[in-house]
Amino acid sequence: MNLALPIDRKLRTALLAVLGVVAMTGVAFASVPLYRLFCQVTGFGGTTQRADDAPGAVDAKVTVAFDSNISPALTWKFKPEVASDKIAIGARDMAFYIATNTGTVPVTGTATYNVTPAQAGKYFTKIECFCFTEQTLQPGESVRMPVIYYVDPKILTDPDTKDVEKITLSYTFYPVDSAKPKG
Repeated sequence: MNLALPIDRKLRTALLAVLGVVAMTGVAFASVPLYRLFCQVTGFGGTTQRADDAPGAVDAKVTVAFDSNISPALTWKFKPEVASDKIAIGARDMAFYIATNTGTVPVTGTATYNVTPAQAGKYFTKIECFCFTEQTLQPGESVRMPVIYYVDPKILTDPDTKDVEKITLSYTFYPVDSAKPKG
């Protein structure tokens, strides 16, 4: 009777279990940056693109609507300066949002964003945006925050976006957890 075989099986099973835990932990840590990269490349879920400059206007227009939301935990008022704008596709354009800290202490916020319809996200490109950095407002302070963007002319040749006449750019501001260690 060979007793070494059950010990080898137990050891192998234990090693496979440990390897499984390590692999799943690695997948968990990698999933957020990989998902973010996937969304940026594909425009999935209305994720916008980033660029340094616009390609230039073409002979087509689209309406861009501007939406704003704030977390209930943030003591700010936040709204677009205008509700919508009809823009030339491919041309660089600018919109402004206004944020006001209605609280009694300085507050830092960060904005998340998306575009609807979601299939238009990969064609909505930001050149500069207040959403790229955290914003700190002093009590009672109001700021006018720009977003510089364009809609890529490729939107006109995509069968999934051929009927898009209106794109909504939406931002939601959340407070930054200042207790979290930076770095």
